[in-house]
Amino acid sequence: MMVILKRSRLSLASSHLRRLITTNPRRIVDEGDWFYASEWWGNGDSDENTVFRSVSDKGNGVVSVVASHSSRPYERNWHKTETWLSQRYAELHPRDEQKASFKILGYQWRTLRFNDDTRQSTVKVMAAYNQQDPGSIFLRQEPHCLAVPYLKSMVSAGLASLSCNYDLESVVNGKNNMKILCIGHGGGSLPLFLAYKIPGATIHIVEIDPVVISASTQAMGFPSYSTMTQSGARTHSKPSLTDEILWKGIHERLLLFHSDAEHFITNTANIYDMIFIDAYDGDDIFPHKLWDPDSVFLKTLGERLHPKHGTCVVNLHSDVDMVEVSESESVIPMGKYVSQVCKAYKKMVVDGDGVGVAFTVHVPWVCNASLVVSKSFKDCTRDVVLNSLVSKSLVVENVLDLPFSCLQYVKRGLIFVE
Repeated sequence: MMVILKRSRLSLASSHLRRLITTNPRRIVDEGDWFYASEWWGNGDSDENTVFRSVSDKGNGVVSVVASHSSRPYERNWHKTETWLSQRYAELHPRDEQKASFKILGYQWRTLRFNDDTRQSTVKVMAAYNQQDPGSIFLRQEPHCLAVPYLKSMVSAGLASLSCNYDLESVVNGKNNMKILCIGHGGGSLPLFLAYKIPGATIHIVEIDPVVISASTQAMGFPSYSTMTQSGARTHSKPSLTDEILWKGIHERLLLFHSDAEHFITNTANIYDMIFIDAYDGDDIFPHKLWDPDSVFLKTLGERLHPKHGTCVVNLHSDVDMVEVSESESVIPMGKYVSQVCKAYKKMVVDGDGVGVAFTVHVPWVCNASLVVSKSFKDCTRDVVLNSLVSKSLVVENVLDLPFSCLQYVKRGLIFVE
């Protein structure tokens, strides 16, 4: 049974939050703000153009990438990035007498679509070139930008839960290592964001469709050095000069595997601190074998999570409409399909050990929910869990220097899975 958290408890958490805040919060420009989404979601203008198009044989139909203009960052700020690129080149080539000079052509939103309909992923890319080699145009996906609200929800709820029994700050400072698995790649904004924000993290990515991998690396600015062969080696023996300039080591902590999720998770010996699952096909369907409690995948999933703090986050589409609770908040009632998925993950990930908690949070503006199943909680009473999440969400927001409010995504329509 699903139990909706009472508002009184949210009020208690809000009081706790006010006690924690002692200074005015800093405001970072969020280039992926949902209110800014009309530029890529579509506003009736015809300024879109297709930059990639191919047919998938993995159930995704026609895979395309559509580009549209991005107004931010404003052109007056481009010189900062141009200077940074030139400095990066000088660091890598200190004896080169001919200093490189980089110029930015502009920024775009690039959206991955299945069958010209489903918006599977959206990223922001920068296009630039070296003036000494005008033909050397390259794309760089902006690693700090999460455009779609459900990704911010997954990051916020997942990392806040993990942090309840895990020293995230030491990993962000590069003092300890962390292993993350992302099942479902899309344009790659989630794993790239994690690698950028958490220097001590190594991220393994599993994507079943090679066309999606090609779309992300060829048209969405994801580092091509991340791609792996079937034997587990890098596709490229060494990173290109462009990768070295653009990514400053981030690309070396991303490993993108072309593999079926079930095959990968049953054939790896890795123990992951976090697992993110966002795997929908061209018909917008979450494959049954990824949530069937009798599947090999789900039976193995719990074994691949760290026994003391392992946390799994799943993106879910609601099978029922949202209902308004107040003028500022809406909740997705958990329909039959979502309830089955939640119960299956709770049963296979935490119920076997008798330690941990499972809950969902509603994603604002879209019909999605983030399911979090975490072994970080020893005391699973609701008040303790909620107060821990509130406290840790502030830690996550500050340690990762997030451009969005982690707390707002953690507390929104929180429902415990019973």
